[in-house]
Amino acid sequence: MRSRRRIRRVGGAAGAGPGRKLSLGAAVVVLAGAAAAPGASAAGGTAAAGEKCEFTVQKDVPTTMRDGTVLRSNVFTPKGKESSPVILIRLPYNKERAENIFYADPDFYAAACYMVVAQDVRGQYKSDGTFYPYRDEATDGYDTIEWAARLPHSNGKVGMYGFSYPGLTQWLPATLRPPHLVTIVPAFTSSDAYDGWTYEGGAMYQSFTQDWPLFSLANSAVDRLPDGAKLSAEMSQASRDLFRKWYWSLPLNKFPPLYPEDERVAPYYYDWVKHPSNDAYWKRWSIRDRYPQVTVPALNYGGWYDIFLNGTVENFAGMRAKGGSPAAREGAKMLIGPWGHGSSGRRAGAMDFGPDAVVSIEEVQLRWFDHWLKGERNGVDKDPAVKIFVMGANKWRTADAWPIPGTAYTTYYLHSNGDANTLTGGGTLSTGRPAKEAADRYRYDPENPVPSFGGRFQSSVPGGVQDQRLIEQRRDVLVYSTPPLEKDTEVTGPISVKLYASSSARDTDWTAKLTDVHPDGGSMMIRDGIQRARYRVSLERPSLIRPGKVYEYTIKLWPTSNVFKAGHRIRLEISSSNFPMFDRNPNTGKTFGTDTRTRVADQTIFHDAEHPSSITLPIMPKPVG
Repeated sequence: MRSRRRIRRVGGAAGAGPGRKLSLGAAVVVLAGAAAAPGASAAGGTAAAGEKCEFTVQKDVPTTMRDGTVLRSNVFTPKGKESSPVILIRLPYNKERAENIFYADPDFYAAACYMVVAQDVRGQYKSDGTFYPYRDEATDGYDTIEWAARLPHSNGKVGMYGFSYPGLTQWLPATLRPPHLVTIVPAFTSSDAYDGWTYEGGAMYQSFTQDWPLFSLANSAVDRLPDGAKLSAEMSQASRDLFRKWYWSLPLNKFPPLYPEDERVAPYYYDWVKHPSNDAYWKRWSIRDRYPQVTVPALNYGGWYDIFLNGTVENFAGMRAKGGSPAAREGAKMLIGPWGHGSSGRRAGAMDFGPDAVVSIEEVQLRWFDHWLKGERNGVDKDPAVKIFVMGANKWRTADAWPIPGTAYTTYYLHSNGDANTLTGGGTLSTGRPAKEAADRYRYDPENPVPSFGGRFQSSVPGGVQDQRLIEQRRDVLVYSTPPLEKDTEVTGPISVKLYASSSARDTDWTAKLTDVHPDGGSMMIRDGIQRARYRVSLERPSLIRPGKVYEYTIKLWPTSNVFKAGHRIRLEISSSNFPMFDRNPNTGKTFGTDTRTRVADQTIFHDAEHPSSITLPIMPKPVG
């Protein structure tokens, strides 16, 4: 049996802050901006509006998949209703505790007169079969949707919800077009199992890909093995020792806590390491390549500090542009708050964004389902397509498209006075192109990497808004800052860094961070990203670099929305590591995952007329507020 602590970790409570279910005594934001109904309880049991029903619960109801494997679900059925729409959640984190981890209390929706089906995915908890991430979710999801549509008292309309992995358990079957699927609400999830889930810019999400199986997926799946209790206890202990010991373990393809010689435990982790490029192994689960196959409207929501933010935004924009039906294109919506993975409160790391940041997700989803599954004319179809929280101003902005029309993409170039390390003054950012300037240099030692602190929440790595001043004192971190701003400047949209750089290594990494420097000197994390040198041209076809040669790199910093206030400064940090969020590049150029030793790399950043390194920011002509 999984502990409650484990369930909270997997569900993303890290950084959730107060307001996980605050719909009383706090400001509540729903997609159209309407207030919650008086007396509504976000904890479940009483619907926010409309009908109210008592219901029955059937536990471990079996259904047989097309290959004969039996999956089991809890089915919540409203009393006194001849037929009701079905809301389905499929998860690997124990259907008995869905209400604790996914803003997904089945009681809440059943009390609003919906049938609710909560299912353990294949190989987890009460469901038979062998669990392997992503592999069976499309067909198992399709079969479950069609089974749920035929249940007694179902009216044949099925919607799905859930975030993180249960976001993909919606997208994947939706690409197969189940006839009875009407809508999905995939939240805090990615557009691609490779890029933005397991790797980014060719670098591995080490803390996530190691801790996720240890703390959850493999740990729960081994319970059914004869020696499962022993394995589970050992993995739980290893999860507690990650920072002290196991994140430093090399080679990655022999990671001891997941038993590399025991294929019963987590063979998928070692497959992830074997496939560091975006090859056929990953493409079978890509959502971004299949938007035309999805014909149902989707409500996409996530957080600026979520590990899967870019996928959430990409899924919305992709469906608006390429969805497989008018309903899918016109019905796609996006809601982004100042949240970490799975949170909807007012805090992210060290920053309190105020009561307007609090959202009752249950009520947002209920209103969506009432429109699409019950046909209520509640304005969902008239809502703006985009609703985002603008940090700094701490207000919501709406738009009809993403990126927001009228965005002024503005390029700021890197300059320095001979040394961009803050220990000697730091470099500058300006819209003026560089002329003749000396390059900046530092040494990247994988045995002493830049520690992860702030940014996207990822397992046990501190995320959200964190002050980077101590990190900026390192000699392997370069900083470039604007002068104090003369007026409020809103940055809303995707961000990219163009870097001209050379290295003494055959492969290395380049990292970038965007921070908001306050008048007191606090350098608060806004956005970060990474690019592995061998993947500078293509994520499919890696190519090593030649030591000493200058190459152009693009580091994609995921989207954000932040007002840099007058008197604040915009800062860019450049380095070569962000550990353990991303794996340390050993600088050897060897096959990924096989290194047992590392090398130091001498890094050079150019910013002159021939090599104008820069960051491009999406500026709103008129800041919100």
